[in-house]
Amino acid sequence: MIPLSVKRPLVTMSLLLSSLLMLLTVATPSWCQSSETTSPKASNRAPFPWNKMRLPEHIIPLHYDLMIHANLTTLTFGGTTEIEITASKPTSTIILHSHHLQISKAALRKGAGERQSEEPLRVLEYPPQEQIALLAPEPLVGGLPYTIVIDYAGNLSESFYGFYKSTYRTKEGEVRILASTQFEPTAARMAFPCFDEPAFKASFSIRIRREPRHLAISNMPLVKSVTVAEGLVEDHFDVTVKMSTYLVAFIVSDFKSVSKMTKSGIKVSVYAVPDKINQAGYALDAAVTLLEFYEDYFSIPYPLSKQDLAAIPDFQSGAMENWGLTTYRESSLLFDAEKSSASSKLGITMTVSHELAHQWFGNLVTMEWWNDLWLNEGFAKFMEFVSVSVTHPELKVEDYFFDKCFNAMEVDALNSSHPVSTPVENPAQIREIFDEVSYEKGACVLNMLRDYLGADAFKSGIVKYLQKYSYKNTKNEDLWNSMASICPTDSTQQMDGFCSRGEHSSSSSHWRQEGLDVKTMMNTWTLQKGFPLITITMRGRNVHMKQEHYVKGPDDAPETGYLWHVPLTFITSNSDSVQRFLLKTRTDVLILPEEVEWIKFNVGMNGYYIVHYEDDGWDSLTGLLKGTHTAISSSDRASLINNAFQLVSIGKLSIEKALDLTLYLKRETEIMPVFQGLNELIPMYKLMEKRDMNEVETQFKAFLIGLLRDLIDKQTWTDEGSISERMLRSQLLLLACVRKYQPCVQKAEGYFRQWQEANGNLRLPSDVTLAVFAVGAQNPEGWDFLYSKYQSSLSSTEKHQIEFALCITHDKEKLQWFELGSSSIAYMVMGTTNQFSTRARLEEVKEFFSSLKENGSQLRCVQQTIETIEENIRWMDKNFDKIRVWLQNEKLELL
Repeated sequence: MIPLSVKRPLVTMSLLLSSLLMLLTVATPSWCQSSETTSPKASNRAPFPWNKMRLPEHIIPLHYDLMIHANLTTLTFGGTTEIEITASKPTSTIILHSHHLQISKAALRKGAGERQSEEPLRVLEYPPQEQIALLAPEPLVGGLPYTIVIDYAGNLSESFYGFYKSTYRTKEGEVRILASTQFEPTAARMAFPCFDEPAFKASFSIRIRREPRHLAISNMPLVKSVTVAEGLVEDHFDVTVKMSTYLVAFIVSDFKSVSKMTKSGIKVSVYAVPDKINQAGYALDAAVTLLEFYEDYFSIPYPLSKQDLAAIPDFQSGAMENWGLTTYRESSLLFDAEKSSASSKLGITMTVSHELAHQWFGNLVTMEWWNDLWLNEGFAKFMEFVSVSVTHPELKVEDYFFDKCFNAMEVDALNSSHPVSTPVENPAQIREIFDEVSYEKGACVLNMLRDYLGADAFKSGIVKYLQKYSYKNTKNEDLWNSMASICPTDSTQQMDGFCSRGEHSSSSSHWRQEGLDVKTMMNTWTLQKGFPLITITMRGRNVHMKQEHYVKGPDDAPETGYLWHVPLTFITSNSDSVQRFLLKTRTDVLILPEEVEWIKFNVGMNGYYIVHYEDDGWDSLTGLLKGTHTAISSSDRASLINNAFQLVSIGKLSIEKALDLTLYLKRETEIMPVFQGLNELIPMYKLMEKRDMNEVETQFKAFLIGLLRDLIDKQTWTDEGSISERMLRSQLLLLACVRKYQPCVQKAEGYFRQWQEANGNLRLPSDVTLAVFAVGAQNPEGWDFLYSKYQSSLSSTEKHQIEFALCITHDKEKLQWFELGSSSIAYMVMGTTNQFSTRARLEEVKEFFSSLKENGSQLRCVQQTIETIEENIRWMDKNFDKIRVWLQNEKLELL
């Protein structure tokens, strides 16, 4: 699954807090309410026979037979679930999950056939743990097959979880209803009673009852359709492979589809609302190509006969990997050749590749429990880049990978971060780990491991892992054990199973002659939070290295004592050949063949760590960038910018030296360093905006535009060039127009005037549309015209562009009546408060969340928010006056 990661513009604090209060109080999670955990009581006050969040392990589901009838008129559904089970020991109690379902009947059949006699089961419900207990009149015999039969009913969910209602509007204005599912992580229990934990894998036979005017699709191909009553059809789908409950999916809608076949005979189809099916072609072609790639890369055939991709009008996550029926936001799947941007094409390709990677990592092999979610999501995120770099080389996805690592580090540098593999129990904790650490950090440490082992050795290890654990569940250590017998390409196998690198290896002259223990090494990256700061001190030919835990916070924060096995890489002024050194101790020294003018560690940003160069180390690198910046790669230049400002945050480097380093950007043309420069500099003036520091804020904005003016002036108002060039153009022109750079504003005003005069029917270059809309929305007439087009647009990209433009108006009344909405509390909280930098704001946020008690104060995102504001206060107190002086000194040179 890909979580929502769209951060909306800042709105008024009072509006934010009232919106959050409504969300958090309406959706009070039952596991946060007080309950008698030692002797729980069922809803009828009878003793409930189980007091743990996790289900007992002695009842094992083997097969589900589901019949579900959705009524899209009454917005209800009914169903019958038959579950074939076996008990590993005698028991009279069957504990499973059910949430918001009304159970009308429960019975037990001995054996697995339909003709066996049924015995009624007593049902107890325990809502705080979303569990039910089925009490048998006599104990089940261990090892024998039984079948549970449950009749139930429920309302289509109004949230985006479970079996939920979705709506869309046709181009004629008619509102239509459909029903779709989203079960990950813990919502299958909202659609049918089940053993809703990933380790309880089973097969599923699914039947869906619907009206003849509707279409039903599910994980497997349709076998037959039967008319069961007038106006009622029952669709029978083929039996699934063995899989977890969260991967079950079904949709009842009026969708249309387009299809193609892969080389191996798999039917790939894209489903969408009828008015948008003409936007399905790009994703369909991408899915076919990517599915073929994965079959070849993993050396394991895709096990189903079809793969559907469905665009859901109302969908909270970015996408979901249901086996054989992946679901997506419309903007993550549909591509409008006339209006979609270059970033849309990149995003769709990456999202499709992510969900298809899950068909192996996550579906075929599944984590045993959610604490190892990263085994699913980190791998899928990593495989996005591995696959698309091969299948769509023109997208140059390598330009964007390291930004994911920088994003992960922002969260991972906080004390409230968590290890990649982290203990979780209840649904609230589980949902919170669908975050940057599980996804982006997981992907980054895998990329580091691949760089360390070599691409071929790494691939051999993961293929071995997938083959060994197909249709099974795994833990963190199972992956490392699969890697243990795979040696790097320049290593040899030893008798103890470890790998040894030759002392004179051509590719890594500084690897030591010692065993390579992948499990021990990777445990340092997955079982402890955070990442290391590597400090480099040059003494002639001697390179002194020191590692410590990089963490933001008060200067007197206690040391954690964490230690990592860090696969260091470096190049020097004398050699661009990558050298390697595995740092396993707190300090170490390596000796160069000769003295060098500069040394750059973490080549290509392949390692998940940042580097500080003591003494005149940063001065040497800044001089290199000002002189011949192309002597190192664009990813190395981007990492220097990132690392410099990260070091400012913890007082290791002055803000003046970090800003000095950015001055070279006046001659930069590559997307990665420019974007990283913007990522560091834009938040600085946004902090000033929230403190009403108008004079310095204005100077800083002028400095930023002056820094990039030459590059901005070179941009054409077209859709020409590579994806990277087009994305750079879009962001630079947007920045220039929002910052009121007059050549840009005048050009955008002209385009907007023509577009408005043509009633929105003029085709604008998609790369500049965002800048045009942003300028147009600054006057009331333009804002109202954009809003009218937002309501009628069939293009997801265009709607998002208009939405962004509408939200950056300075008219507060427009913002307050505009329908904001949010599908993720975490991103609402972080996205709207992460630029606060005053103690008054900090106290306001603290007071608000403490008033929510168990509803919100324990959320990790709240802890991250408070830490971020505290860090902003420290940062501004320490650096603001220095920035003001620096700007004065640099003003004449830049402007």
